[in-house]
Amino acid sequence: MKYLLAIFTSILLFSCASQKTESNYSQIEYEAGACFGSCPMFKITINPDRTAVFEAEHFNFSKGFSKSDFDKPREGTFKGTIKEEDYKKLTALIDGLNIKSMNDKYGERNVSDMATSYLRIKFADGSSKEVEDYGKKGSEKLVEVYKFFEDLRTNQDWKKVQ
Repeated sequence: MKYLLAIFTSILLFSCASQKTESNYSQIEYEAGACFGSCPMFKITINPDRTAVFEAEHFNFSKGFSKSDFDKPREGTFKGTIKEEDYKKLTALIDGLNIKSMNDKYGERNVSDMATSYLRIKFADGSSKEVEDYGKKGSEKLVEVYKFFEDLRTNQDWKKVQ
């Protein structure tokens, strides 16, 4: 009976370990820059094990806007683990971009008060891609990714570390 239990436990552990999916990405990073208003300024970096760092600069938690808000200290650095279903959704969104074939830069700089976003992807094969988007309207699919990252600021369990 002991042997049967040991075999059953081994099979169970092996089957759980084999269900772990490998990510195409060794790191996913999104950074939202400043505008002349109250655009949230932050950077989120996500690893394939779903651990993440959220670096909140300004306007991530406030509802109003005052120019004096820029004088306040940065909001902090937070760590957490992205929910599994959210990580799967994010990687599916990025897969849908066909990011390796995208332009490196989007947006026209003839308007001076727009925020710039940066999507930086490090692939499991060692290659990388950065997309800079002034105005955050590079394509419909990019806008969807940006919105997803904006939502991650508030729909995950972040713990302040700094």
